[in-house]
Amino acid sequence: MDAMGRSTEPSAEGSKTWRPTPGPAAADSASAIGSDFLQLDIGQAPAGGRTAWLADRLRSAIADGRLPVGTRLPASRVLAEELRVTRGVVTEAYRRLAESGQIAGRGRLGTVVVAAPAAPRDRPPEAPSDQAPDRTSTVFRSADREGVVDALRALPCRIDLSPGVPDLAAFPRTGWLRAERAVLASVTPADFGYGDPRGAPALRRAVVGWLARNRGIRADPDEVVVVAGVAQALALLGQLLRAEGIRRVAVEDPGSLGARQQLEYGGHTIVPVPVDAGGLDVGALRASGARAVLMTPAHQFPTGVVLDGERRRDLLAWAAEGGVVVEDDYDAEHRYDRPPVPALRSLLPEGVCYAGSVSKLLAPALRVGWLLVPPDRLDTVVAAKRYADLGNGVLTQLVLARLMDSGELERHLRHVRLRHRRRRDAMLRAIETHLPGARVHGAAAGLHLMLTFDDRGTGFHDTDLAAAALAKGVKAHPLSWHRITPGRPGLVLGYAAGPAHEIEEGVALLGEALRAFPHH
Repeated sequence: MDAMGRSTEPSAEGSKTWRPTPGPAAADSASAIGSDFLQLDIGQAPAGGRTAWLADRLRSAIADGRLPVGTRLPASRVLAEELRVTRGVVTEAYRRLAESGQIAGRGRLGTVVVAAPAAPRDRPPEAPSDQAPDRTSTVFRSADREGVVDALRALPCRIDLSPGVPDLAAFPRTGWLRAERAVLASVTPADFGYGDPRGAPALRRAVVGWLARNRGIRADPDEVVVVAGVAQALALLGQLLRAEGIRRVAVEDPGSLGARQQLEYGGHTIVPVPVDAGGLDVGALRASGARAVLMTPAHQFPTGVVLDGERRRDLLAWAAEGGVVVEDDYDAEHRYDRPPVPALRSLLPEGVCYAGSVSKLLAPALRVGWLLVPPDRLDTVVAAKRYADLGNGVLTQLVLARLMDSGELERHLRHVRLRHRRRRDAMLRAIETHLPGARVHGAAAGLHLMLTFDDRGTGFHDTDLAAAALAKGVKAHPLSWHRITPGRPGLVLGYAAGPAHEIEEGVALLGEALRAFPHH
């Protein structure tokens, strides 16, 4: 059967399959209520919660290895008969796991387990002991923030509301496989050798078309350097800035902790510039004396504001006077309630270094992005890329180019926009219900919301709230992680990666954690 509960033929050779015991006797015997499959006993399900109970049992079995990847699940009709429940209970439980990317319909193979979480989803964080420190406390209370995001990512949880991850379950596997087969059928032996460190010409041409259609940027393929995500783009630009004698780089405050750390790792001194409702304060940028600035003007992380028209003009004037703008076009494609905003690069190509990637559009695991720099800086960046890695993997570039050229990537964007909008709406409803005192920022676009708690006193720390939430099995970023100067406490919550029911439960648990904190 598939993820919608439709009956299918038996599994193909080699798949791991559960086969129900034949015969109608079990369905007619009261003593046989329940299923041999995972020893499911419907009597253990709470009243009114059979779907959630069944989904949790399946999820746990996938996490602990009882249902490894490749296992075919029972047909929904068969499992419903054995559990004495309506078929809708089973199909809805299957749908929840399909939406979170753990199972998928495979035609004649039926519904198959396709992914397992790195850690059991329903295992709470490890309890502290006398011999080992509490890793939760270490992550949220350490004064040194280096590596905290990676440390949090490694901790187990039930519901992950961390920002910066798209709907990975929506990855276009069929389209990708189709494009990959077409590429492998057409490549020549020479394509398997060392390529141009700037990237495969086919992808550079496709990126130019993509940016022209979606970001208003006109460029030549020779101006594009393919990189391993925006992180590598920042590393290469850091080398460029150092070669030009620029050591102090202005950044948005609040702004991305990860991007800031990338520059600091490269030896730069960070200069915070405040962000308000109009975006980065360009007057404060001028006063800082910094000669370069890293910013996210189309959808500022984490506030979600857009750099307004007057400040855009002031910023471009600053760049025309010799300032260097590094534009991280962070999740600019994901917008719901506002018109598109052109990239700064489209307005001043000679003064803006532009970085983008497919990490927020397809998946971070692909590690593919692009960097555009002014012509007089291109040779320096290409040399840095050559000595970094000789260039990205060519086959992935060719597959991505085919997805861009065929229109598949735009179709995927339209598809995930609808899914992301529904999940954003679910999070907004849950916040209104469970966090009524929270102020929501940046709901019109992106993959996350920023919350601030204006009515909390100075004794309230958002790191304590994030730690309390993780103790309940929910991951979230404290806003203070992304601040340089002190400000109102808050949280940064991602809504794109998980299904609506998980979002609602996660926000409800955040509300429980918040209510445990006294007002000061």
